[in-house]
Order: sequence, then structure tokens, then C-alpha cells
Amino acid sequence: MKNIAITLSKLLQFMLVALMAAMVVSVVWQVLSRYLFVVPAAWTEELARFLLIWIGMLGAAYAYRQGSHLGIDLLASKLGDKGKRVLQASIHVVCLLFAVSVLVVGGGSLVSMTWELKQYSAAMGLPISYVYAVIPISGALICLFAIDAILQKKQRLTG
Repeated sequence: MKNIAITLSKLLQFMLVALMAAMVVSVVWQVLSRYLFVVPAAWTEELARFLLIWIGMLGAAYAYRQGSHLGIDLLASKLGDKGKRVLQASIHVVCLLFAVSVLVVGGGSLVSMTWELKQYSAAMGLPISYVYAVIPISGALICLFAIDAILQKKQRLTG
């Protein structure tokens, strides 16, 4: 499980860099086409918005894996070593439950609904379900990373 999580984390990191580069190119092209050529490209603003959504959601999964999310350690600082490990495991379980219920199940039904309704973006004509697909994808990644974190903590407790 640990190797899968590490590989997915590296792949996610590469994907985030590529998406960020694509967004920068899109925004630069928007500025150039608007002010230099005086004919703004309509699709670039929409593409940048969709890329920002994907970067935000995948970035949340990556930040979860890295332990980079903000947190308040008021309770953790008052606990002993065993209490901190139990608290960390509990936090990962709560994150797992949230990711399954809201991101995977809820996001999956949102993708399904927009696919069935055949909603398309205005400028690019892209199915909106493709944009929303990042919600269950990032939820599944968070679930995987949470399970890995729980298993790693368990190994540390017994090993």
C-alpha cells in the first residue's frame, strides 16, 4: 500500500505541475490575444477556470498526503505519545469518512447527473462532467492516502 501511495503522490505532483503550466500558458495567451492582437480568445478564460478547479482539488489530495493542511494542535500538544497517535488515527478516519461520503459518493452523483443532463461549457463545448470528475478522483486519492496513513500509524504502534 505504501508503494502505491508513494507512486500516486509522485504522479500527482507531476500532474499538478503540468496543470499549473497549462494554466499559465492559457492566461498568458489570454492577455496577449486581448492586448496585443485585440481579439481575445474566448476559450482561455474558461480553460483557466477549469484548470484552477482541477489544481485546487488535486492539490488538496496532494497536501493531505504531505500533511500540509492547516491544523490546530491545541489538543495534540496536551496529549502523550499514545494519545497523539490515537488522535492522528482518529483524524485520518474522519477524513476518510468525509472523502468517501462527500467527495466520492456526492461528487460521483454530481458527475453522473451532469453527464445525464448533457451539460456543456459555453466557450469550449466541453462536457461539464469532465470538469466535475476531479471531485471523486481527488476523494478517491484522499481515501487511499488516509488508509495508507492509518496503516502506517498502526505499523508504528506494533512495530
